[in-house]
Amino acid sequence: MNILDLLKSAFLGLVEGITEWLPISSTGHMILVDEFIKMDVPDEFWNMFLVVIQLGAILSVCVLYFHDLNPFSLGKGKDGRRATWSLWGKIILGCIPAAVIGLPLNDFMDEHFYNSYVVAAALIVYGIAFILIENWRAKRRAKQAAAPAKIHGAHFAKSVAQDAAADDTDFGAISSIDDISWKTALGIGCFQVLSLVPGTSRSGSTIIGGLLLGTTRSVAAKFTFYLAIPVMFGASLLKVVKFLLGGAAMGANEWGIMIVGLVVAFVVSLLAIRWLTGFVRRHDFKAFGWYRIILGVLVLAYFLAIGPALGLV
Repeated sequence: MNILDLLKSAFLGLVEGITEWLPISSTGHMILVDEFIKMDVPDEFWNMFLVVIQLGAILSVCVLYFHDLNPFSLGKGKDGRRATWSLWGKIILGCIPAAVIGLPLNDFMDEHFYNSYVVAAALIVYGIAFILIENWRAKRRAKQAAAPAKIHGAHFAKSVAQDAAADDTDFGAISSIDDISWKTALGIGCFQVLSLVPGTSRSGSTIIGGLLLGTTRSVAAKFTFYLAIPVMFGASLLKVVKFLLGGAAMGANEWGIMIVGLVVAFVVSLLAIRWLTGFVRRHDFKAFGWYRIILGVLVLAYFLAIGPALGLV
């Protein structure tokens, strides 16, 4: 078993655990990592590994939100169980658009869109989108706070604005997961289709969808975590099946790489999710937007400097 490959796998697990949940594109980071960290493994295994490693990340969601997602949790009465089953129905509904469109296009997307230029463009475009959306939301919030002045006078408006200041950093008509309607869940799922383009970020596209459809940042992030469960399990299963049907096999080194990557991705994801849920209660997503733009420019500059775009994994 190659110790150096295990260390590389641990680093990839670290990158995956952070970038899978923050709306900054795990693909954009992985292509840069791939340029500098090479493993002594077959290409077929490498392509499968970069998808299956996501299982470690998704297991962290199952652990952190086990009570919320388990309809049989102790303490949940009849209404609680019904609400949990309803939540699962909305999660499945939200995954349908990406499954219907993504499965038939999977090979096509791999062949035509997995390149550095597409990733760089997606990073920059959606980075700009985050900034514009947050500015738009802030203007709407300010307009809502100022509206009472027209009816009750400036003093009353000032009082309303002060009362709203506590939650002014994280606002939206939908402030609870339970308030997400079936229509909103489907709408967010439609935005998830955008993540088929590499560099978009699955979490980024669904969070943008949630914000545009009226959720708070906290609700958008949490529903994004939930949507990831069937999506990432399905993607991992598809890659494993294709890997095995291709006649490939894994030796001790490959098994070691896989286990280390999964474990590190799991542990780091626990920390990343907890950090993000706390961050969005007090801050907007514009910092991630600027980060995406900078990363996109760096990716584009790097590959323009070294020549033709290399194939992404």
